[in-house]
Amino acid sequence: MTQPPQPPNEPPQEGFGAPQEPPAGGFGAPQDPPPGGFGAPVPPPTNPQYGYPQPPPQGPPGQPPGGPGYGYPVQPGQQPGYGYPYQPPYQPPQQSGGRGKLTAQTQIIIAAAVAVVLIIGAGIWFASSGDGDGGTKADTNSGSSGASDGGGKGIGGGGKEKAPADTRSEVAFQLPAPKVTDITAVDGSWITGTAYVKTGVNEIVGYDPAQGSPLWAIPLPGQVCAASRHVSEDNRTAIAFEAARRTAASDYQPCTEVGAVDLETGKLLWTKSVKGSNAGDEKVRFSEITLSGTTIAAGGTDGGAAFDLATGKSLWKPEVNAEGCYDMGYGGGAGLVAVRKCGSYDDPQLSVENLNPLSGAPVSSYKMPSGVEYASVVSTRPLVVAADVGDTAGDGSGISDLFSIDEKSGKLRAKIPADADTYAARCAATEVESCQHLVVGNGRIYLPTEEHEGGGEYGNTNEILSFDLATGKATSDRADAGDRYTMVPLRMDGTDIIAYKRPPYDKGGQIVSIDGGTFKQTLLMENPADESVRDAESGFSADYAEILYGDGRMFLSEVMLSKPSVSSQDEKAYLVLAFSTT
Repeated sequence: MTQPPQPPNEPPQEGFGAPQEPPAGGFGAPQDPPPGGFGAPVPPPTNPQYGYPQPPPQGPPGQPPGGPGYGYPVQPGQQPGYGYPYQPPYQPPQQSGGRGKLTAQTQIIIAAAVAVVLIIGAGIWFASSGDGDGGTKADTNSGSSGASDGGGKGIGGGGKEKAPADTRSEVAFQLPAPKVTDITAVDGSWITGTAYVKTGVNEIVGYDPAQGSPLWAIPLPGQVCAASRHVSEDNRTAIAFEAARRTAASDYQPCTEVGAVDLETGKLLWTKSVKGSNAGDEKVRFSEITLSGTTIAAGGTDGGAAFDLATGKSLWKPEVNAEGCYDMGYGGGAGLVAVRKCGSYDDPQLSVENLNPLSGAPVSSYKMPSGVEYASVVSTRPLVVAADVGDTAGDGSGISDLFSIDEKSGKLRAKIPADADTYAARCAATEVESCQHLVVGNGRIYLPTEEHEGGGEYGNTNEILSFDLATGKATSDRADAGDRYTMVPLRMDGTDIIAYKRPPYDKGGQIVSIDGGTFKQTLLMENPADESVRDAESGFSADYAEILYGDGRMFLSEVMLSKPSVSSQDEKAYLVLAFSTT
């Protein structure tokens, strides 16, 4: 298996994606001044390595997004604000002359057009909310399926994350990556009031969020193979793990065990497994798991099962019927939604079913169009699903269209084209709850554009835009990442959007809050620009890492570990890198 691609606009490194050895004295130690003294201009290298800004490529910019990430649970929703004129879908700036920049005349025209648009358009950590189902809370631990969609004529001003007096962060701690002999998944990270919790190798560990010292550890019989991005009101979550430890590099164990974890006390509350329907059947294998209220739902190609969060009692188990229909997986959060597959391998038919979490009975069902082999749940309430219809995305993102569905009636509200050459969100094709870089709130879906040439001499940039879930039309929302930065949304914070700005090679990353009404950005955190810290931060790709932010703390963590290559054995790699402004 090949390593994932290194994200753009990062400094060159000795080994792919691996942070460099920090200087003597640790991160932030004084560095030798550059020639000419501090502040002297440093010209770009004459033959830059990968990671330095490059002249923009010809054709549509951007690259395929990457793997799964974790988002944030729901809050009471809001309706879109009135008075925003419809605009046609965003198109990235076209480059003239192949690799050349926009002409001055074209830039003036674009600037004038943007000014006209602006004139027309003018005029968790813990965000706990009852969702009416006994509640999965709204916090910093769950992602794209954690939506905020509720009433009110205006949007904005509802975020709990506020800018500190000093937005400059420091490295709080870093955890070295454990040594492994083969590719090992370490999905799962959560924040509570007392701990930062992260999956390790055959264990889950709670760390002091300020210093990174271990508070507790839960040893497991095997490796975690799935982890819920959602957390209950009392800080409990769900995991699936292997029944035994691997005895050799290629000795992968089946993912058959389901458990509930108390993230406050550091205890594994119970462990369950499910046998197949027929006598003598082996244990059902699961590939993903989620949480909705007090119901844990696990799914995979063998089928699904549901358990009570508190006791582990079996609640329901969907049967594979004569037509071969089975639940591919579930999306959790405020509601519980199943993607059910029927038909043959060559002619599958998918349906999206809004379920009663306690009984598993369908409340409504929507039949996906023909040509859809997989579907991903972006949000359960409001119900939004992503799919690659007819394999037309072409970039591995798993998204060609977004479907806004009435969760009560099962009727389609709007179909939103999400051209893969224009937008940079992604969903893992074979997993139901895996979408990344898109969030739902305020009756809208927010997603980033692909990277394109910025205004400076070097480096790309992008924007975050939105669509109205009721009409499917583009709104006037637009948040610019800024020259040489690229931006992805992480989660909703009330009516605001929390976003991470991936930095250029000579800067630190940023966390910003985007007002849901005005789309004004507020800087919450800016990470150090010291070379050693930049190298460590850029070792985590926004496409291949879990990124959590809450109450002035940011945590970057890996979701996959692999055996170091011969050339990179001496290089320092991290499981977690934490920043803090507090």
